[in-house]
Amino acid sequence: MAEPFRTSAKQRAAIREHILEVFTGSNGLLSVSVVILGFLVGTILILAVGRSPGGMYSAVIQVLTGFDLRRWTPVEGPVAQWFAQTLGWELRLPLWNMRYIGEWLVMSMPLILCGFSMAFASRTGLFNIGAEGQYIAGLTAAQFIALYGPPVPGLHWVVAVAGAILAGACWGGIVGYLKARFNVSEVVATIMMNYIAFYVSRYSTMQIPGANTFQTPPLPPTARLVSPFLASLTNGSRLNYGLYLTIGGIFLFWLIMSKTQFGYSLRATGLNKDAARYGGISVNSSITAAMAIAGAFAGLAGAIVSLGVFPSGRVLSVQDGYGFDGIAVALVGNSTAGGTALAGLLFGMLKSAQPLMQSRHIPKEITSIIMGLVVVFISLRAGVRILIDWQLKEKARKGRISE
Repeated sequence: MAEPFRTSAKQRAAIREHILEVFTGSNGLLSVSVVILGFLVGTILILAVGRSPGGMYSAVIQVLTGFDLRRWTPVEGPVAQWFAQTLGWELRLPLWNMRYIGEWLVMSMPLILCGFSMAFASRTGLFNIGAEGQYIAGLTAAQFIALYGPPVPGLHWVVAVAGAILAGACWGGIVGYLKARFNVSEVVATIMMNYIAFYVSRYSTMQIPGANTFQTPPLPPTARLVSPFLASLTNGSRLNYGLYLTIGGIFLFWLIMSKTQFGYSLRATGLNKDAARYGGISVNSSITAAMAIAGAFAGLAGAIVSLGVFPSGRVLSVQDGYGFDGIAVALVGNSTAGGTALAGLLFGMLKSAQPLMQSRHIPKEITSIIMGLVVVFISLRAGVRILIDWQLKEKARKGRISE
């Protein structure tokens, strides 16, 4: 008779570690789990206020697919006629409008890029709360170059986008230099830089001739990121060339962090600065470069919003909040390229669904609650790991005592 299969203590420990990594690790299922949990709590809240959760989910489906499940239209054609004549059924499909998908992507692009701003710094052991200020620096630089740069087709918008990236990189690089040279807390420095960027942007933009308290004169067409093809493909949405720039940003983030020696040095600095320094890595240079590149991502987001979404330059009266939302996006996405991109799409979907939910008598604040709960749950990852690990160790200890 064959002996029953038994695992050694080492194998059991490896299994426990694998389970922990799956559910609480950076590449685990925790992000998916907390998103589902967030929607479940949102459903309960909607029921508590006496509304139907179907309104929320139909709004989400409309944003993701363009199908309005409240409106159904008869299908025409030979197949529909056959169903009507043979089975007596009238084929009907929900009304479809690609514009909702386009607007969802428009909302998601700056969230993804600002999420990369936080994620890139996080992989180097930094906490970048300054994506909002870096975004504003990029937005302001793009608007000034658009209004005063050479109106050469094909070159004007390239220069404006490059200027925005450079402005964001400089704004983030200042914080990185202060951190590397004088050990100034990047949290405090970035918070202050957010306010400086906001008020400098507002004051300087209002000095543009023809500007008022909320907008500048119209931007030249040569500086705009408007794409007639993408707009027509999505039924007149504001989807623009920023989509290609965002896809390029996703690829660049992955390439730097996963396939380059420079990315390895950044990750090594984030894991252990002393070990990285002992290994010959310039920690100060890594910190400065990481914050500069993080700022460049946020600056690109500012360019996409200013040149792709609005026909005129903007005089900011309040902060847009993309940089602060980017912190949550990076946390949910575990600071990886693919995860942060998916988290940006999720948050963009929830924000795009807000007006649709209001039309269905669902409080728009529900989406903010869901996003907040997702961030809270994802932040508990370390605590969950400690609790599970403690329970497994306690169980193993009791097993040894009983033996």
